[in-house]
Amino acid sequence: MSRGSHAALTTAAAVGAAGLSAAVWGTCIERFLFTVREHEVAILPPGSAPLTVLHLSDAHMAPWQHAKQTWIARVAETVQPDLVINTGDNLGHADGLHGIRRAFAPLRGVPGFFVHGSNDVVGPSARNPLKYFRGPSQRHADVDLLDTAAMDAYFTDDLGWTDLDNTAASVTAAGLRVDGFGVDDAHRDWDDLAALPDRLAALRRRPMFGRADAAAVTLGVTHAPYRRILDGFVDLGADMIFGGHTHGGQVRIPFSPSALVANCDIPLDQARGLSTWSHGGRTVPLNVSAGLGHSIYAPVRFGCRPEASVLVLRARESA
Repeated sequence: MSRGSHAALTTAAAVGAAGLSAAVWGTCIERFLFTVREHEVAILPPGSAPLTVLHLSDAHMAPWQHAKQTWIARVAETVQPDLVINTGDNLGHADGLHGIRRAFAPLRGVPGFFVHGSNDVVGPSARNPLKYFRGPSQRHADVDLLDTAAMDAYFTDDLGWTDLDNTAASVTAAGLRVDGFGVDDAHRDWDDLAALPDRLAALRRRPMFGRADAAAVTLGVTHAPYRRILDGFVDLGADMIFGGHTHGGQVRIPFSPSALVANCDIPLDQARGLSTWSHGGRTVPLNVSAGLGHSIYAPVRFGCRPEASVLVLRARESA
């Protein structure tokens, strides 16, 4: 064998070993390395006490995913949030609600807002991951419907959360009035932004605590953070926006500030974490969760650990 051939074989072997190592890391290790992202955001009225928000997204839960269920429950018990924001895609299997019940049980009685992702309604399907580089994924016609009604009943009746799909509502968290509005999954065109102005106007006329208190903060909640949704939320007066759906890219170049794909039209450097969104002369904080899971047909995370976000909302400085 010539020296050149030997060098080529050595290089090929090294590349193959690196690829195998990356595959093992992504499928067998990193997807179980759950992490908490912590941020502080000053958006409350001056003098307000802090408000701790737990942002959960994209659990894509299957009943056998006990490590994920245990970790979520432990975080809920440790953080003891004042408010939960759930940005959808909770179910990853027809029996996924069993795992969701175990994971979310410590959050019973904590006020929360939730919206749907498509995988709260239809089951997952196998996809070619390379197609995500062409743009947002296309819907499949042959899908299994999930028991969305049972999940919603668990969220609203057992946990006490409030559904914001194409509507607006108020909750009391840590003694503060928190207004929220949201949309159903924009990735499936289930959103109805046009319905929100009237519902927000009615909400703001509605008294709480026996009087017409103004909200301490108004939150916009969406599963898929498409630009048109983010623009609309800013125009509607959101003080902060929460989104999911992107999985943070799910597979990223380590230490890169940008995702490779986002499965929507959000800028790739905003597909994970806390940033800001500007429109019409206003700029508000935007938190996009990289999510807690993945499709059962794509069990991998690389350079993008599964996560929950803990955001401490603090008072703005006085003018």
